[in-house]
Amino acid sequence: MLYFEKWKTVLIILVCLTGVIYAAPNFLPVAGMTGLPGWAPGKQVNLGLDLQGGSHLLLQADLVTPVAERHETTKTAVRAALREARIRYRGLKAVAGGVEVEIIEPAAQDQAREVLRRLDPDYAIAAQQAKLILSFTDTARDAYLTNLIGQSIEVVRRRVDELGTTEPLIQRQGDSRIVVQVPGFDDPEQLKAIIGRTAKMSFHLVHNSTTAAEARSGRVPAGYRIVPASAAEADTFGETAYLLQRRVMVSGDALVDSQPDLQDGQVVVSFRFDAAGGAKFGNATARNVGQRMAIVLDNEVISAPRIQSPILGGAGIITGSFTFQSASDLALLLRAGALPTELTVLEERTVGPGLGQDSIDAGRIASIVGLIGVVVFMVAAYGLFGLFANIALLFNLTLVLGVLSLLQATLTLPGIAGIVLTVGMAVDANVLIFERIREERRQGRSVINAVDAGYHRALTTIVDANITTLIAAIVLFIFGTGPVKGFAVTLSIGIVTSMFTAIMVTRLQVAEWVRRRKPAELPM
Repeated sequence: MLYFEKWKTVLIILVCLTGVIYAAPNFLPVAGMTGLPGWAPGKQVNLGLDLQGGSHLLLQADLVTPVAERHETTKTAVRAALREARIRYRGLKAVAGGVEVEIIEPAAQDQAREVLRRLDPDYAIAAQQAKLILSFTDTARDAYLTNLIGQSIEVVRRRVDELGTTEPLIQRQGDSRIVVQVPGFDDPEQLKAIIGRTAKMSFHLVHNSTTAAEARSGRVPAGYRIVPASAAEADTFGETAYLLQRRVMVSGDALVDSQPDLQDGQVVVSFRFDAAGGAKFGNATARNVGQRMAIVLDNEVISAPRIQSPILGGAGIITGSFTFQSASDLALLLRAGALPTELTVLEERTVGPGLGQDSIDAGRIASIVGLIGVVVFMVAAYGLFGLFANIALLFNLTLVLGVLSLLQATLTLPGIAGIVLTVGMAVDANVLIFERIREERRQGRSVINAVDAGYHRALTTIVDANITTLIAAIVLFIFGTGPVKGFAVTLSIGIVTSMFTAIMVTRLQVAEWVRRRKPAELPM
C-alpha cells in the first residue's frame, strides 16, 4: 500500500496541479483574464441568485385555453371528415370535455364512429343515443399538458438565454407552474415583458372593401373576424381594428431569424422565413398585389402594409413606432418562438446585490472558521500526519472549486454549505486511517507495517461510508429543486475529491516521508 509507481505519482501530482490551475481564475479579477491565451483556463464559478442578486418569477401556465383550442381544431376536422364521407349531422360543437356531434341517420352511426376514430388517437369516442362524444383520454390529456409545460419552459429558456444572462434556473413546479431565476439581471420589468408575451405571429389578408366599423354595425362576412389594432398602430393610422381573413396566409412558426434594423432613419424589425415559409410568403404576396396584409402579434394588428409587389426571398420588415429597445425585444420574441400558452406572473422577487454580498461574506467567514478549526484539530491530534492531511485538504478545496469552474456550475448559498460540510468530511477518512495506524502500532507492528495495515484495513470502511453519502446526495439532486440541487452538487463533488485526496494525496505524502526518513516511531 505504501509503494507508488512513478506513473501513479506523476498522475496524482498532475490532478492536483490541474485543480489549482482551474480554480485560480476565481481569485483573479475578470479584467485580469482578458489577456490570457485562448487555451488557458479562464472560467469562474457562476454565482446563484442568492449570491449576486437578480430576479425571481413564479409563472402560472394557462392549461384551459390550449385544451379548448385543441377541441376547436378537432371540431373543424370532424366537420371536414363527415362532409367528405357524406354523413349527415347536426349540433356539432366543442364542449369542455371534447367535441359533440349528432348523427341524423341512425344507420350511419357506425360508419361515422369509424371515420372519427381515424382522426385523432388521443380522443375516445362514446355514443349517447344519436350523439357521438369525442373526449380526451386521461393518458392523452396528461401527456398533452406535460408536453405543453415542457414547450413553455423551452421557449422561456430560449428567451432568457437571448438576454445574455448566465446560468438561469428555469424549471417546472407542480402541475402548471414554472420557476424562473435569473442571477445578475436587474430589470425585472423587462424580464416580465419578455417572458410573459405569447408572441404568436401570423399574416392575414385585410378585407378589401369592408372596414371593421362597417362590419360591427352590420354583419361580419363569413370567413372573417375583427382584430383590434395595437396602440402604436392606432395612433399612427387612426384605425382601432381591422377586418381580417380568418385563414392564416403564413404563420410565424416558419421564422428562422429576426433582428432590429434601420430603414430610412426608422427603427424596424427585419425577419426571415425558412425555405418552406419563404415560398409560401412569396406566393401569398404574388397573388395579392395591391391588397393589404396584416401582421398579427398576440391577437393585435401591429402593422397592415399594402403589398406593392411580390416579396420573394423569404424576408421582410415590420414597421411601427419602435424604439431600438422595443424593436430588440420584439425581434428576440420572434427568434425564440411563440409560447404555446399564456403565462401569468404569480410571484415576483428581486434580490439586491447587497443581500448577495452579505451571503458571500457570511459563507466566506463560515468556510474560513471551519477550515481553521479543522486544521488546528488535525495538527493537535495527529502532529505531522495531521499536517499531511491539511495539505491534502487544501488540494481537495482547489479540486472542488476547479470542477465547479470547469462545469460552469452555479454556486448558491446551500452550495457553500455543501463545501463547508465537505471540509469536515475530507479529513474524516484520514481520522479513520490514523486511528487504525495507532491501533496497529499498539499491537506491536513495526512503523512500516502499521502504516501499511492502517491504510489497507480502513479502505473498505472509507469507501462504504462515502458511497452511502454519495447515494444520498444523488437522490437529493434527482428529486430536489433549486437550492437543494446546489447543495447536492457541491456535496457530490466534495465526496469524490475528498476520497481522492484522503486515499491518494495523503498516502503519497506519508509513503514518501516513511521511505526517506525510515522512522523508528510515529510522530502522532
